[in-house]
Amino acid sequence: MAGGTLSEVYQQARHLLLRVRDGLEKLERLESHSSSSLPSSSGASGRSYDDSGTPDLAQNLKHDLSQLQTYSVEMDRLWRSQVPVSQRDLWKRKLEQVAEEVDSLKLGLDKYFSRRHRRQMEAKERAELLQRVNGDSAHVMQIFDDETRARQSARNSSNMLDEAYATGVAVLSKYAEQRDRLKQAQRKALDILNTVGLSNSVLKIIERRHRLDKWISYIGMFLTVVIMVIVWRWTH
Repeated sequence: MAGGTLSEVYQQARHLLLRVRDGLEKLERLESHSSSSLPSSSGASGRSYDDSGTPDLAQNLKHDLSQLQTYSVEMDRLWRSQVPVSQRDLWKRKLEQVAEEVDSLKLGLDKYFSRRHRRQMEAKERAELLQRVNGDSAHVMQIFDDETRARQSARNSSNMLDEAYATGVAVLSKYAEQRDRLKQAQRKALDILNTVGLSNSVLKIIERRHRLDKWISYIGMFLTVVIMVIVWRWTH
C-alpha cells in the first residue's frame, strides 16, 4: 500500500472503489450471459480486469477488496493522528461511507462465489450421474429388471391378500350361519323344555352352553382376523 496523507489515501480508496464496483457489475453480467463478449473495463490504477473468464475477474476483485480493507485501516489511523479536531466529524463520515461501500461490495462478491460453488457442485453431480448411466448400462438394465420383479411380487402379494380376505369373509359367514342355527335350536329346545316343564337348573345349563358356543364363535372370528393380518404382513 502506498503511503501518504489521509487525503491521498482516501483518493486512492475512492478510485479503487469505483473499479471494484465496475468489475462486480461486469462479473454479474458475465454470470448471466456467459456466452456474451463484453469489453474490458480499466481501473483508476491502469490495471484492467481479465476478459478471458470470470475466475480471473473474480480473483482480481477479491484482491482489490483486500486492498480496500487495508486502505480503511490506514485511513482510520491517519484520521486519528493527522486530522484537526474541527475536521474530524467530516472525515469520520467519509471513512464510514467508504467502509459501508467496501462491506456492500464484499457481500456481493461473497454471494457470487457462493453461487459459483453451487453451480460447480451441480455440474459435477450431473457429470458423475451421466458417467454412471453411460458407463454402466447393464447396471441400469438390472435396476429395471429388479423394479419389474418387485412390481410382479407386489401384484402376487395383492392377489394372495385378496384370496385370504375372501377366505376370511367366507369363514365369518359360516360362523354367522352356525350362530343363527344355534339360536334357532336353542329357542326350539327352550320351547320344548318349557312345554314339558323341566327345571330351571336344566335351562341354566343350556344357557351356559349357549354362552360357551358364542365365545367359541368369537374366538374363531378373532383367530381368522389374526391369520389374515399375519398373511398380509408376510406378503409385504
